[in-house]
Amino acid sequence: MSYVLSVENKGAYLHITVTGDNTPKNVANYLSEVRDKCVEHQCSNVLIEENLRGPSLGTGIIYNIVTEAGDQVWPVVRRIAYIDVNPEHNMGSMQFAETVAVNRAVNVRLFSSVVDAEKWLEDLRERN
Repeated sequence: MSYVLSVENKGAYLHITVTGDNTPKNVANYLSEVRDKCVEHQCSNVLIEENLRGPSLGTGIIYNIVTEAGDQVWPVVRRIAYIDVNPEHNMGSMQFAETVAVNRAVNVRLFSSVVDAEKWLEDLRERN
């Protein structure tokens, strides 16, 4: 199985849920699709709720995916709240991905719950 991506437009942001297999190809493809959905919905803020099966990706693979995706998001995607709901995935790997993205000027933040991610996106909206 590749992946299934669903989009719910919340007005201030898109809530994107992705399920499937945790492969480098799937992750790169769904991140590209997230960008496309932001263009389609004319929305620059996104909450990504990822639930991909399989082991965590290695740091080298994560670095490559994030670097490539980071080059594609600006200025289409301005804020990304990210949650990996698979408890088997290594949180350290996700924090590494966040650091790589932030170092490339991608405004992304890792969260442990949808509620916290939504609050961050809503708080940012209220300040603008």
